[in-house]
Amino acid sequence: MANEKNSPKNSLSYKDAGVDIDAGETLVDQIKPLAASTRRPGAEAMLGGFGGAFDLKAAGFDDPILVSGTDGVGTKLRIAIDSRRLGTVGVDLVAMCVNDVLAQGAEPLFFLDYYATGKLTPDTAALVIAGIAEGCRQSGCALIGGETAEMPGMYEGDDFDLAGFVVGAAERGGLLPKEDEMRSGDVLIGLPSSGPHSNGYSLIRKIVEISGLAWDAPAPFATGTNLAEALLTPTKIYVETLMPLIRQGRIKGLAHITGGGITDNIPRMLPKHLIPKVDFSAWPRPAVFSWLQETGGVDEAELRRAFNCGLGMVLCVDKDSAVDTLAALHTDPMTDSGNAYIIGELCPAKT
Repeated sequence: MANEKNSPKNSLSYKDAGVDIDAGETLVDQIKPLAASTRRPGAEAMLGGFGGAFDLKAAGFDDPILVSGTDGVGTKLRIAIDSRRLGTVGVDLVAMCVNDVLAQGAEPLFFLDYYATGKLTPDTAALVIAGIAEGCRQSGCALIGGETAEMPGMYEGDDFDLAGFVVGAAERGGLLPKEDEMRSGDVLIGLPSSGPHSNGYSLIRKIVEISGLAWDAPAPFATGTNLAEALLTPTKIYVETLMPLIRQGRIKGLAHITGGGITDNIPRMLPKHLIPKVDFSAWPRPAVFSWLQETGGVDEAELRRAFNCGLGMVLCVDKDSAVDTLAALHTDPMTDSGNAYIIGELCPAKT
């Protein structure tokens, strides 16, 4: 009788408030094999604890400097949710983070994700996290943990958000950019993007609205695919292509072409006394950018700041080693069928 007296007649549970603990546990069980598939030296990639551990010595580092980065997918996620095509946004999440630490000369080591939603559907979340695991495999980093947050009242319907966190490392003295070594005449080499990557999608969505096209309409700038599929092409990961060149000391600086485009991102790797001189006709511009410009009436200067215009990463190399570096990139299938382009050079800044 005492228990009945102390128990409310209509007692509430966490599930009644919109949070299903059992669903969370089901998801953890589903993604454990995904995390295990990303194991690498230094990480066992086991989930379920209160934190993830990484052994730098086992990864082969002697005197490392750690480099960390965090990012999201932006409003590209809106297209994925609305079109119910969720399998690749996890790759985008990893790519945006690992390409950033790569630009500092660091090897990506481990990754953690944050998945937040109003109502957790384990199968949906597992599909997204499978993409994250794929991005980790492509970049050689371990998925060692993360957080799934079920927050009713914060997200409506099927909406969710993603954030990613990566830690990389470089031996002391190996970080980029090497500003003290940069000289006027150094060559800029561009590596092709796979499309808009994960930037400019608020403008892209506005242009699609103006076009009147549905997400399942044939893509006007690509054959054999619909508009959503084409615009959800995942961000390219450059780790496998560039880490060997970084370790060989061939690269003085790297610019990850994200928000701000080519115009704003290349100067981020340069000392103040040097500026980039870029020939925008030096590489083929993918058809998606021409369609966006024509359909949206986007000014050329705005296009260059909002989008990558076909280049996802730009290298700064010594003039005397540019031909050899270009040849090395041309023999690497990860550079999109061997394509890489000399796109300009460094010049003295005007005083």
